[in-house]
Amino acid sequence: MRPVNQPRLLYVTDLAYEAKGRRYCDEDIRLSSRLRSDFDLALCHPLDAVRLMGSFDAVVVRNSGPVLHYQAQYDLFRERATADGVLVYNPLTGRADMTGKRYLVDLSAAGYPVIPTVDRAEDLGRLPAAPAYVVKPEAGADSIGMEIVPAERLAEIAFGGVLVQPLIPFRYEVSFYFVDHDFQYALHAPDPARRWELVPYDATADDLAFARRFVEWNTLEHGIQRVDACRAPGGELLLVELEDLNPYLSLESVDPGTQDMFVARMTASLHDLLRSRWPLAASR
Repeated sequence: MRPVNQPRLLYVTDLAYEAKGRRYCDEDIRLSSRLRSDFDLALCHPLDAVRLMGSFDAVVVRNSGPVLHYQAQYDLFRERATADGVLVYNPLTGRADMTGKRYLVDLSAAGYPVIPTVDRAEDLGRLPAAPAYVVKPEAGADSIGMEIVPAERLAEIAFGGVLVQPLIPFRYEVSFYFVDHDFQYALHAPDPARRWELVPYDATADDLAFARRFVEWNTLEHGIQRVDACRAPGGELLLVELEDLNPYLSLESVDPGTQDMFVARMTASLHDLLRSRWPLAASR
């Protein structure tokens, strides 16, 4: 029998969003159903979050799709949640994809192991020579608006809200998944052309030290983070992005035991977040 008066969660997801190579709806249906054992939970579309969030103890933002499709409403959600002290998971203090992709420029300039990234024409000299370059919107997601530009056209790039990176012939991509600061599992795409055909990856100590460096940089006390990296031709890992807003978890690609451990750790993290603000709500 379910306990009476469990903490109330508003679980934000766009079940109809069609992502390349992923079924957002399946992941959120399964994950939300698992969380119901500890929480009174309701699903809502991201466009309804502002109107509904005041009736819940916390808001969980999951597979809500690229916010650039509803930027004004997302900005309002952040504004209202911050002003009203609404607990949001992930907290809205993330420094990575939650704020756009300019953090890649900052990390690159600071010497972090990131794909070299610039956002100004006068900084193009900081990039290594390459036959082609990737131009992507600073506010982009899911490769929306991304363009491959040959080196001879580099001077034609119209800067202002775009990032430029060398096109790296990486060996494969790998993702590391964390809840709070605790590593959960890693997955990789052996074929660079098939980003979302993932298999489990046995992370080494060096791999985890690489990933933890970015999780620590982000300073989020609670929440889910996905560290996406590529294995460069020289063997080193380079950060592709640090997803701290609504990272797809690819839970269908891990074994049931790993899924159980992830759900348990996420549940504990949510209770910790609730306890930080509502001690009674977290324990009732």
